[in-house]
Amino acid sequence: MKKELLVLFLVAIFSVSSLFANGLSLNSIGPRALGMGGAMVGLADDPTAIYWNPAGLAGQNSSLYAFGTDIIPFGTYKANSSDFGYPPDIFSINAKTKTNHYASPNLFANYNMGKLALGLGIFVPAGLGAEYNGEDLVWISGGDLEWMSKIGVIDIAPTVAYKINDMFSFGVTGNIFYGMFDMKRPSTYYDTLGVLHGVQYTESSTGTGFGVSGGLLCKLSEMIQFGVSARTEIKVTMSGEAENALMVAQGGPATTDFDRDVAWPLWAAFGVAVKPMENLTITADAQYSQWAKSEKEFKTEFKDPVWKAVTAATGDDTFVLDWKDCTQIRFGLEYMASEKLALRAGYYYDPAPAPDETLTILFPSSTNNVVTAGLGFCAGKFDIDFGLEYLMGKERDVTAATHNMPGKHKLDVFAFSLAVGMGLM
Repeated sequence: MKKELLVLFLVAIFSVSSLFANGLSLNSIGPRALGMGGAMVGLADDPTAIYWNPAGLAGQNSSLYAFGTDIIPFGTYKANSSDFGYPPDIFSINAKTKTNHYASPNLFANYNMGKLALGLGIFVPAGLGAEYNGEDLVWISGGDLEWMSKIGVIDIAPTVAYKINDMFSFGVTGNIFYGMFDMKRPSTYYDTLGVLHGVQYTESSTGTGFGVSGGLLCKLSEMIQFGVSARTEIKVTMSGEAENALMVAQGGPATTDFDRDVAWPLWAAFGVAVKPMENLTITADAQYSQWAKSEKEFKTEFKDPVWKAVTAATGDDTFVLDWKDCTQIRFGLEYMASEKLALRAGYYYDPAPAPDETLTILFPSSTNNVVTAGLGFCAGKFDIDFGLEYLMGKERDVTAATHNMPGKHKLDVFAFSLAVGMGLM
C-alpha cells in the first residue's frame, strides 16, 4: 500500500506542476470546506486539514482525497474621459472580463499510525488574475492590445500531526510554493501631436519559495472544540522574461530577463466547531491575512541596463499596491440528513485589501459577501463531495488617480468543486 501511495504522489506532482493555478484567491480548499463557507479551522476533520489546520489530521483514517475546482470571474470596468481628467463626453469605457475558467486539480493523502499521522497535499491555495477584451479599452491603450494578468501558486505540503491525548492534537506542515506570474498590458506613449499610441508589453515568470504552517486542536467535549492555525509569510523570487518593442527606440533590446520578489502573506486563524445535536455541526472562523507587509509593492529588477534605467525613470519597474491587512469572518453548517447524505451551507465576509489609490483592472480587489452550499454522499469506502460558492462583489467607484484606474469596478465570482475520497483502512 505504501508503494502505491508513493506512485500516486509522484504522478500528481508531475501532472499538477504543468497546470496553471486559480485566477483568484478564494481560500476555500476542498468542496466540503467550500460548501461550509471555508469555516474549517476549528473542525478540520477531513484530509484538507493539511491546509486548514494540520492538527486535525491526527486521528483520521488513512485516505486519499482528490478534487477539482473551477473558478469563473465576472468583472466589469466602466469609465469616461472626465474620470481621467479630460473634458466629458470624449470617450467612454464599458469593459467586461472574458469568461475564463481557472481550473485546478488537487490531491490530499494521509496515513494513520495511531497517535501519529503523516500527510501530503498537492493543491492550489491562491492566485489572482483578470483578462479583458482589448477592443473595449482602446481609448486608454493606444490600440487594440491585450490586458491580462495571472498570479498563482501550487503548494506541495508534507505534514505530520500528533494526538497528545483525547483533548489536544497538534500538527506541522511544510509549504513548498511554486509560483507563476504572467501579464500582458499596453505600454503607451504620446506622439508630437499629443496622440496616444501603444505597443504590447508581455512578461512571464516562475519561482519557488518555502514556508511553514502549524495548528492546534482542543476538544473540550463531544459538543464543542476549537482550533488555532497559522502559516508563515512565503516569499517567492520570480524569474522570467519581458518584451516591449518601445525599448528598441531607447537603444535597448526588445526583450530582457528580470527578477521580482512576490510574497504570500502571514495567515492566522481561530475557529470553533459546535455540535448542538448529533446530526448537526456549526462552525465559525476568523481568518487574518497580513497583506500590508507582503503586498506593499512589487519591485522588478530588469537585467538589461537600458530597461533598468528607463523603467526606473518612469516608475514602471514598480507595482505599487499598498494593500491593507484584512480579516475574513466565516460561518458554516453541516446537517446529516441520513447516514450517507450530508447537506452543507455557509457564508463569509471578505473585505478588499486594495485601497482605491492602487486599484487597477489587472489586480482586481473587491469586498465580497459570499454564500456557499454543498452536499456529501457516502458509498462504502468512497465519499463524494460537491461544493459551490458565489462571491457578490461590492462596486467600487474610484476617483483618485494615483497608481490606479479611475472609474467603476465590479467583480463577481462563481466557483464550484467536486471531490472523490477513498478510505484506505
